[in-house]
Amino acid sequence: MTTSARPGPPIMPVDHDLIRRAPKVLLHDHLDGGLRPQTIIELAAASGYDRLPTTDPAALGQWFRDSADSGSLVRYLETFEHTVAVMQTTAALERVARECALDLALDGVVYAEVRYAPELHLANGLTLDEIVQAVNAGFRAGEQEAAAHGHPITVVALLTAMRHAARGPEIAELVVKYRDEGVGGFDIAGAEKGYPPTRHLDAFEYLSRENAHFTIHAGEAFGLPSIWEAIQWCGADRLGHGVRIVDDIWVDDLPFAEWVQTVDTVAGVDRARVRLGRLAAYVRDTRIPLEMCPSSNLQTSAAATIAVHPVTLLKTLRFRVTVNTDNRLMSGTSASREHILLAEQAGWTPADMRWTTINAMKSAFLPFDKRLALIDGIIKPGYALLGIPG
Repeated sequence: MTTSARPGPPIMPVDHDLIRRAPKVLLHDHLDGGLRPQTIIELAAASGYDRLPTTDPAALGQWFRDSADSGSLVRYLETFEHTVAVMQTTAALERVARECALDLALDGVVYAEVRYAPELHLANGLTLDEIVQAVNAGFRAGEQEAAAHGHPITVVALLTAMRHAARGPEIAELVVKYRDEGVGGFDIAGAEKGYPPTRHLDAFEYLSRENAHFTIHAGEAFGLPSIWEAIQWCGADRLGHGVRIVDDIWVDDLPFAEWVQTVDTVAGVDRARVRLGRLAAYVRDTRIPLEMCPSSNLQTSAAATIAVHPVTLLKTLRFRVTVNTDNRLMSGTSASREHILLAEQAGWTPADMRWTTINAMKSAFLPFDKRLALIDGIIKPGYALLGIPG
């Protein structure tokens, strides 16, 4: 029995400009994880927040990346104390949301779902409604400004409840209240271990009764039980990350975690050598979208390298994978950079990028006709113009 991956196709030179110009879709991007360093500094000065580690923009950006590289999800989440601290007024929330839309659009993103936790922005007396309205206003302003510069984008908000808190029902009600005003769905986030998704079962049941969409952070720092509960108990439409689904996959009769230590890349593996467990097979069979975030997963030790990140094997096995940024500030990344890394280190082709982009648009929390319009009117023509046919 061999335990080495068959060599994949040779990795060709990567056209960075093509990747940047290609239409992209994001389903997993955190508003408080994507601030511009200069904006953090200016908002801190305006609000009197004096706990920033530095007021030099370049050094601050590097500090966030270095702190997030600890390999611990808990430490990774601590970096958000600074960004959340400067997002406590309507003006700050509007600015951050507007800049988020602009930054994504300039990177070639044509559709984005950006999530945030309203309950984290109550320190200065804002109400939950005021927070949602401010972020929505910022997204609309950013969309208009981006379109005026020739970079149209649609941004939809996802409202997040923190796993360790007990405000799930309140946040779920906000999702339903504002679903016709730019809010597309619900999420729970925060440390997985010790805070299973079933703690918010009442929120998920309410959303299901209201025909509302929700995703759940699951299978990032915790394993198969988190994924199983998110799907089978809570009824998640999508999985945030879901990278640990590979714990239910074997290659050459070895568990993925053991097999991957014997190879330099997971590209080029013959599907006949792979066996799926029942949960993995269910996720694939039912086309449950996986919101995968390669760079972020390296920082939280959910994967060792881009070359062996499970997203490539899952793509080969035809799971419904999507490629996302998670936290652009903490990972020093963008949608383009994620695809460039996969192309350079895991052998992804422009056709792979097109496939996962369409996967993401199909999986978006947007009405079907609008999803179809973006796929047929922007994404497919955009790739065709770049010489990347379907």
